[in-house]
Amino acid sequence: MLKIMAVLVLKKYNPKIISVTGSVGKTSTKEAIFAVVASRFRVRRNEKNYNNEIGIPLTIIGVYSGQNSVCRWCWVFLKWLAVIIFPTEYPEVLILEMGADRPGDIKYLTGFINSNIGVITDVSPSHIEFFKNIEAIAAEKGILIQKLEEGNLAVLCSDNPSVIKMQESAKAGVITYGFSEKAQMRATDISFIYDGGQVRGLSFKLNYNGTSLPVRLGNIIAKHHIYAALAAAAVGIGLKINLVDAAAALENFTLPQGRMNLLEGIKNSMVIDDTYNSSPKATAFALETLKEIEAVRKIAVLGDMLELGEETEKDHEELGREFLENKIDIFLAVGRRMKSAADYLEKHGLSGENIFSFDNPTEAGKKLAEILKEGDLILVKGSQGMRMEKTVEEIIAEPQKISELLCRQNKEWKAIPFKEV
Repeated sequence: MLKIMAVLVLKKYNPKIISVTGSVGKTSTKEAIFAVVASRFRVRRNEKNYNNEIGIPLTIIGVYSGQNSVCRWCWVFLKWLAVIIFPTEYPEVLILEMGADRPGDIKYLTGFINSNIGVITDVSPSHIEFFKNIEAIAAEKGILIQKLEEGNLAVLCSDNPSVIKMQESAKAGVITYGFSEKAQMRATDISFIYDGGQVRGLSFKLNYNGTSLPVRLGNIIAKHHIYAALAAAAVGIGLKINLVDAAAALENFTLPQGRMNLLEGIKNSMVIDDTYNSSPKATAFALETLKEIEAVRKIAVLGDMLELGEETEKDHEELGREFLENKIDIFLAVGRRMKSAADYLEKHGLSGENIFSFDNPTEAGKKLAEILKEGDLILVKGSQGMRMEKTVEEIIAEPQKISELLCRQNKEWKAIPFKEV
């Protein structure tokens, strides 16, 4: 029913559609694209976790889910009816993040959504539990590019072998982006912006078609989020937005709660809040960011990564190796799976005094509050089911602002207690 309702809305208003998918980086890329496109067009993007067969039609209609309320679903229907019957200032552009947790997800969504621009951020073993292998993930994501017609645009990350291979089957035009020299939209000269000894953002040079422009991302501290800015600039080109204007718009690029946001912690510490979700590649990126930022001590609080299937133990052990490579000082493991990383660290020389294991995120937060010192920099990350925002709640400097600073703070989430998964 929702699918039919969405199709009728699209037929009536015929907006340009930008679709974004990938194993990691979808949300940051969607937000960067929004910053660029909103500078020129009337635009809407999906919010919360509205990236599936229910959330995307609701976004197209312009309503929130009715959840378990019959009255709310009646309101959804009435809102749709009003959009169909009456003239509405509908968005000129829709930016749709498309999730693919299981085989067939992208095929279903592209079956009724005809995209003008398709963006693939990454292919890696995130959510591999329901796929046979990484090739199966690539095949699912690649459906988005195969469905693009001549005259459309595919925006592909050139630094990912599985993604760049998709250009071979693309009928649409292609713009590649990344850090490597082969990328058409390329970032160079990356550096952190510091103010009063604290990191405040990133700057880099944006290079495209012989043009080089300085870009300042005042709200972004993770270098891997530059990928999102590059993809957004490429989308801007596809919509005929001047590169100078796109670069200026990216200064307004911010991320939703729980996605590598820098927060003030107790005892004059700083917290990198990356608690929204987790995957092996995203966690590796986060640990690399922790390494590169100047701090007195560096602490990683990592919760279990879920939906990894047979790769679970190996991927968690691998985080132990990456922890050591990035020269981080203290490790707090949350959950039974992350104990594999703690065991790896103990076997490979990290002092037992600097390794802690916990069954739940609140216990980890209380211990963290106890051991913190002035000048510490703390990364907190884990899969959604691990509720790692509860760790941050214990160490945030402004607890009165928790509802606006942290993820999963609405009544529905707050009512759900943490349960071991």
